Amino acid sequence: MIFNHDSAAVEASARNIRLLLLDVDGILTDGKLYFSNSGEESKAFHSLDGHGIKMLMSTSVEVGIITGRSSSGVEKRAGDLGIELLYQGREDKLNVLNEIALNKNLQLEQIAYAGDDFPDLPVLNVVGLSFTVPLGHDDVKSAVQAITQHQGGNGAVREITDFILSAQGNYKQFLSD
Repeated sequence: MIFNHDSAAVEASARNIRLLLLDVDGILTDGKLYFSNSGEESKAFHSLDGHGIKMLMSTSVEVGIITGRSSSGVEKRAGDLGIELLYQGREDKLNVLNEIALNKNLQLEQIAYAGDDFPDLPVLNVVGLSFTVPLGHDDVKSAVQAITQHQGGNGAVREITDFILSAQGNYKQFLSD
């Protein structure tokens, strides 16, 4: 993890996180859009990310997805992982964040978000903990608290979940399972 701010302060913020929200393209996937000759879209998800999400959700941290695109593949992946907070086709990510915070009775400081491009900036600028990936837009990389070492779709989300689990003292319990 590359920290844009004091790593101790970022770790302290991670201790308070109760919800991790994720963008899809560029975070849960490599950001490439694949279309078949018939126009069907497909996405590839990394199994390490999925297991990290499941581990985090087994603690007191919920995980959700906010994406500007809509995809049946994302719906299937979210369902397979037990993610109930799924908002697709929503370009107004800040409005979605505020809806979620209100419905879950959470302060913005209790929410982490990972995004990689301009539509994510309004959310990244107000949450308690913000992440991006090495291929994230330069303006996004300047705005976040931490940048993963792994690329989106290649273990970046697992790096984030491991970081939060570790900061909250929950990581070691998974080493003995």
